[in-house]
Amino acid sequence: QVQFVESGGGLGQPGGSLRLTCAAPRMIFSTFAPLDLGWYRQVPGKQRELVASIYSDLRTNYTDSLKGRLTISRNNSRKTLWLQMNSLKPEDTGVYYCNRLRDTGSWGQGTQVTVSS
Repeated sequence: QVQFVESGGGLGQPGGSLRLTCAAPRMIFSTFAPLDLGWYRQVPGKQRELVASIYSDLRTNYTDSLKGRLTISRNNSRKTLWLQMNSLKPEDTGVYYCNRLRDTGSWGQGTQVTVSS
């Protein structure tokens, strides 16, 4: 059963911005709020990697290569997670997923981000 539904990807211009959204429609607030969550990226031929995380206490963490260009945020009452991506680069291209940081379980379909001029 899919836990998370990602959206907001698309074709972005180098230097531009995209905002990804992750919804958890089947969760209730009391399940979503305590979760430590993350955005992951997968590119062909490579393992899925964690690029940004946000904990239940709202602490955030980013992979070094993307730090300064990403902002992760959440709204527990809306059971939603976002990833703001700025100053896009072609190497940001990939499929982005959201999930728990631990015991990920099933994965959603992800949202494709393509950065190209």
